[in-house]
Amino acid sequence: MALKRGLFLLIGLTSVTLGTIGIVVPLLPTVPFILLAAYCFARSSDRLHNWLMTHPWFSEALNNWQTKRALSKKLKKRAMIMTTLSFVVSIMIVPLVWVKVMLFSMLCGLLLFLWRIPDLTE
Repeated sequence: MALKRGLFLLIGLTSVTLGTIGIVVPLLPTVPFILLAAYCFARSSDRLHNWLMTHPWFSEALNNWQTKRALSKKLKKRAMIMTTLSFVVSIMIVPLVWVKVMLFSMLCGLLLFLWRIPDLTE
């Protein structure tokens, strides 16, 4: 059980780091990493989960996600645009065709996931 909690903790810390970097680096998506971090912290560390759920930058979106399973239209649109930009740049840079196809497939899957998230009704 300790190994499982440790793995969730490591993934959560990595995700919150990447999500925070994504705030200032436009090609790195923030929303999926922060959602993943919240999921992992809920399974590994009450202290870190509470910290993330009350953080001024992330708390509103995370609480909306946790209670209503919805995101604001603005946040959803921003996540989809930044994710698309990130993947398009990666696809343009990578020289291998099979990697380009894999990245495009991943982009389609992530965009479908984000698109299917309900909009927050206020």
